[in-house]
Amino acid sequence: MESGLKSPLRRTVMALRDALYPVTCMMCDTRVQEDGALCPACWSDTPFLTGACCDLCGVALPGAEDGPSHCDECLSRGRPWDEGRAALAYAGGARRLVLALKHGDRTELAHGAAAWMHRRARDLIGPETIFVPVPIHRWRLLKRRYNQSALLANALARRTGGQAAPQLLTRHRQTKRQDEAVSRFENMVDAISLTPGATVAGAHVALVDDVMTSGATLTACAEVLRAHGAARITVLLLARVAKGE
Repeated sequence: MESGLKSPLRRTVMALRDALYPVTCMMCDTRVQEDGALCPACWSDTPFLTGACCDLCGVALPGAEDGPSHCDECLSRGRPWDEGRAALAYAGGARRLVLALKHGDRTELAHGAAAWMHRRARDLIGPETIFVPVPIHRWRLLKRRYNQSALLANALARRTGGQAAPQLLTRHRQTKRQDEAVSRFENMVDAISLTPGATVAGAHVALVDDVMTSGATLTACAEVLRAHGAARITVLLLARVAKGE
């Protein structure tokens, strides 16, 4: 009898909640079925990465999924990590989402974005993974008030049961704005270090970032992790900038 009374009451409470606080699309005011979802219009404008992609940087590749596994840039440059996945191509709705999360105080977007990243890389990560965000300098953190990559890393850790380590890496030198691709890697020399007292020896580390362009910052982070004994490094990206963009 009691459970029979609870069900109608619960439906009434949920109906009132939905009326007062409707669940809306992550990027607009259109109603959707669940939190962290996109409406059909925003979904169609958001380029999710599927099919053939580079398994180091996540960029889309021509052809079928059984085609080349590395893009030309990763083949020529090499990457100091073992594997990488990206959820979105940095264009259209994906670009607007990244900018809103990064500069627009839309911290709630990390929840839905992490769900996409998890779906894209769930075969690579698990409870044993340590999720480490790409760090930002303390002055930039003071100005922005949050590190969007740390929000994503925390959300991914909650989804997998893994460990979030938002302060494992330190960006101890404030780098110049990376406007010139040729200078990006030089710009990151000696900018990242392992936080004193931290350890990654023998660990599976997932480096988490909102967007990758050249990979210079990720390279600097991965080299530090590798130098301190990380056994496996996975790069997880919300969005990947296509070559030439």
